[in-house]
Amino acid sequence: MTRNRQGRNAAWGVLLALVSVTLLTHAERKPSARKDGKEGQARQWGSFDKPFAADSPWNSRPVDPVFGDATIPAAKYAPAIESGKWSTGVFQAPSGKGAPVTIHGPPDKPGLWRVDDRSFEDIVLPRWPEDVKPASGSDGHAEVVDAAAGIVHSFWKLRFEQGKWMADQYAWTSLGGSGWGDPAHAMQGARAAGVSAIGGLIRTKEVNDAQPLYRHALSMSLPTTALAPAPAYIQPATSADRDAKAVNTGRIPEGALLMLPASFDTAAIDDARIRKIAETLKVYGAYVVDRNDATGFVIYSEIDSGLELHKHMWNSQDVADLEKIRVALRQVTGARQWVDGDGKVRQQDPRPNLLSMRGPWTTTAGRARTSFDSWSQSLVLEGASDGAVVTKTFADEVTEVSWAKPAPGERYKVACRATGGATCRLQARQAGAGDNVVDSGELADKETAQFTWPAGKATVVLTTRARSPGATIRMLLTRQ
Repeated sequence: MTRNRQGRNAAWGVLLALVSVTLLTHAERKPSARKDGKEGQARQWGSFDKPFAADSPWNSRPVDPVFGDATIPAAKYAPAIESGKWSTGVFQAPSGKGAPVTIHGPPDKPGLWRVDDRSFEDIVLPRWPEDVKPASGSDGHAEVVDAAAGIVHSFWKLRFEQGKWMADQYAWTSLGGSGWGDPAHAMQGARAAGVSAIGGLIRTKEVNDAQPLYRHALSMSLPTTALAPAPAYIQPATSADRDAKAVNTGRIPEGALLMLPASFDTAAIDDARIRKIAETLKVYGAYVVDRNDATGFVIYSEIDSGLELHKHMWNSQDVADLEKIRVALRQVTGARQWVDGDGKVRQQDPRPNLLSMRGPWTTTAGRARTSFDSWSQSLVLEGASDGAVVTKTFADEVTEVSWAKPAPGERYKVACRATGGATCRLQARQAGAGDNVVDSGELADKETAQFTWPAGKATVVLTTRARSPGATIRMLLTRQ
């Protein structure tokens, strides 16, 4: 059996003081119904049953994949398909108005840890399912899908104690988005890779749907002997376990897509449940999203989905087939192209936003109270006087996501998104260079500036000037 993953990244959560119906205006994408001609099934992307967009990595597949030579070593425990206490349940929030429920932090903390603004504060959710049942393992995973708001609430160590709901960590992701983090909003779920546990999860309705494979990539965890210490994660992952460098000894980073080669003989697998997984691994593969305790690999299925290979005892043939899969799995290092869930060639997006508007901010002129709104990813200037100026300084890097750090000599664009007449400005100051090496100038809403990223270490300063109380500001930095 799979065991509890150790070394959980302790810095996870998100600011969402009160999720309300106003979130509907911020949903990244609305669900869209498409028809898959090959299978003849209507697909409602961005929905409870089919989370994330059609072109999400979870719903896409590579064509003519190229494989690396890293392998998953044998481990203490045989590979497993987990649908019990170390997996997660998925619960659907009511569509109408419900009774608000507060999720508290543990008694020894000042509140619920929410990493997007990096603070402890309890949250109030306006729609809470009555059937929420966290995983019984110590990870306590649970995913709550609020389709009306277009979001997935992701919890770690959720439990009902002393007459109230408590959790150690919380994050959210867009139900109609990519299902992965970005450099500005890196932590979007309770998995170590920064993703929701619903990503890649085998759902109950899929187990006996008479299909030869699951029509999405799967989610997988690996032991420390397989996971790489550096880089501990690659795109599309935005995080890994904090102690990865100290304990990992393998070659496969989190965020890697593992697949079986087309030549793998799935017909030789007797158990139809394992054969269906193997067929999926040949077409879509599985993304590495977490770490487990000494298990060859773990693929995750919804709790109580019925996909329980070893509920009472281990079947030697099943173990042998899972071990054959382990030996044959390889990391995808490239592909001729990618096809999304609608059968269209997926366009890669190499230009995610690199800037987060979370604090700390310093008021350098006038008066203003600053806060960070996680859902809109915006800085909010409360009670600001006309002409108030606030600044944020990145003394090291503009993003903590290793694969997204700006590269010297490359072209970048900064864009301003502001309300209330506020303005944006980005300056990069290189040590010993005297004046600013880069200065966007003062930008109004929807204005942009382009520049070449300076060589050497640069201190980046963001500045916004208020024109009215309650202004919101978002600055986007993208590679061109």
